[in-house]
Amino acid sequence: MRYVRVIWKINKPEHPFEILTEIDELDMETRKVHLYPDGHRERADANNHDVDTELSYEPFPSIDEINQDPQFVASAMSQDDFEREWAKT
Repeated sequence: MRYVRVIWKINKPEHPFEILTEIDELDMETRKVHLYPDGHRERADANNHDVDTELSYEPFPSIDEINQDPQFVASAMSQDDFEREWAKT
């Protein structure tokens, strides 16, 4: 597994400003956390998802690909950091 943090440079309350994703060896999302400006969080995994957060059916792009779009800043994160955020939702 690998873990990616994406900051979305958007200032709209209906969109998450931070997206945390766990990705498997086939580059598919297995778990995801969305953090919203108002402080609420949503999450998704293979069995459950919240209102506006669900797993993608497309392979997850590389960090370099994500960072080519100026509205996003992506970086690797540790499993421990992801697990801490997952537990908060």
